[in-house]
Amino acid sequence: MSVPMLKIGAVLSTMAMVTNWMSQTLPSLVGLNGTTISRGGTSERIVSALYPSPEEGWQIYSSAQDADGKCICTVVAPAQNMCNRDPRSRQLRQLMEKVQNISQSMEVLDLRTYRDLQYVRNTESLMKVVDGKLKVASDNPRGLNLKGFQELKDKVTQLLPLLPVLEQYKADAKMILRLREEVRNLSLVLMAIQEEMGAYDYEELRQRVLLLETRLHSCMQKLGCGKLTGVSYPITVRASGSRFGSWMTDTMIPSSDNRVWSMDGYFKGRRVLEYRTMNDFMKGQNFVQHLLPHPWAGTGHVVYNGSLYYNKYQSNIIIKYHFRSRSVLVQRSLSGAGYNNTFPYSWGGSSDIDLMADENGLWAVYTTIPNAGNIVISRLEPQSLEVLQTWDTGFPKRSAGESFMICGTLYVTNSHLAGAKIYFAYYTNTSTYEYTDIPFHNQYSHISMMDYNPRERVLYTWNNGHQVLYNVTLFQVIKTSGD
Repeated sequence: MSVPMLKIGAVLSTMAMVTNWMSQTLPSLVGLNGTTISRGGTSERIVSALYPSPEEGWQIYSSAQDADGKCICTVVAPAQNMCNRDPRSRQLRQLMEKVQNISQSMEVLDLRTYRDLQYVRNTESLMKVVDGKLKVASDNPRGLNLKGFQELKDKVTQLLPLLPVLEQYKADAKMILRLREEVRNLSLVLMAIQEEMGAYDYEELRQRVLLLETRLHSCMQKLGCGKLTGVSYPITVRASGSRFGSWMTDTMIPSSDNRVWSMDGYFKGRRVLEYRTMNDFMKGQNFVQHLLPHPWAGTGHVVYNGSLYYNKYQSNIIIKYHFRSRSVLVQRSLSGAGYNNTFPYSWGGSSDIDLMADENGLWAVYTTIPNAGNIVISRLEPQSLEVLQTWDTGFPKRSAGESFMICGTLYVTNSHLAGAKIYFAYYTNTSTYEYTDIPFHNQYSHISMMDYNPRERVLYTWNNGHQVLYNVTLFQVIKTSGD
């Protein structure tokens, strides 16, 4: 008997990258009984660097059956660093901090003791001289003349600096008592933690977590594609550049490339900044500059498998520029495509040709005069830039604020301004469309670039001089091995 198909609303969000800007979110795990568990992505504010996620353990959001008796469930797993939020881990971390403070205090004490001891040793001979003179004066008080008295007084004066040294010794002695008390308290806390942990083997737990992560990665590959059902609250990564621009990471799956590219402006630009990591981009450091041989038009650029694909200024030519070799590998005209603000998005900016990538490959979104200004989707061959297949969506491009591809589906926003939502979707696999109502928060009120990254499963946007990320929620259909 076959195992029933499972439908799940899986949260496919990521972080990019905060400890790396960005570590990958592990979205789901297929359980032993055939149920599907999905894991929420992290969502920290990137100003301090990271992304909100469940902190309470496995959470069941909903569970039901459809008319065919198939299981429909939504479950969110704990965040990847759940163990770090364990009370015992917090106590251990606090203990580590206290131990570090005690070590630093001991180093200071050791330095002061060594310095003061050297001073005492240097004055030892002087103290012997003073002691000898005092004995002579004590044995024969009448023999102490004015000159001898003055010499004795001078010697004692030389010993006066020993007084603050002795005071410091007293203070250090008190500090040692405090440190001894602190160490005693730490020992008690450690004993309590040891009793609380009992027989837990943290190395074994760590191995179990690694195994779980491997299974989550495996399930993520099974998930593949899904239908967009929600967009998260915006995560502002950085505020830089002018009002218009684009930024991106490599969209190739799989890819270990953590570089970030930024292109400020929407026309005649040639300068591309390449940052080593997302963290470097956030800080504006560790970058190199690429000077493109031809200027760009619009903001619809995409990095795919180590190359930048962009629209050449005042033309319908697409250029493939390879970052490592710093050379143009191929350029080809997109036949009939409008350019130079003939068919832009509603915000203008020479956004006639929008290049993008998703799980299915490389795409060009544009329009032509024969298509009466309606959005045209073409799937491109990444090496030659030849058009493999084309769809006419019937949607007027000038009425679109921005658009992006997810799993072969084009999603279109109704505006680039505040109050925008995703309200049109065109499915290339069935050549059909529908009107949607997916709200998202346009925080800075003027989006001039919006692209999906299939490797990280997030939306990259350039919003009025701010670089912003959105996590996405996709509705998944997972087939088990029995199907």
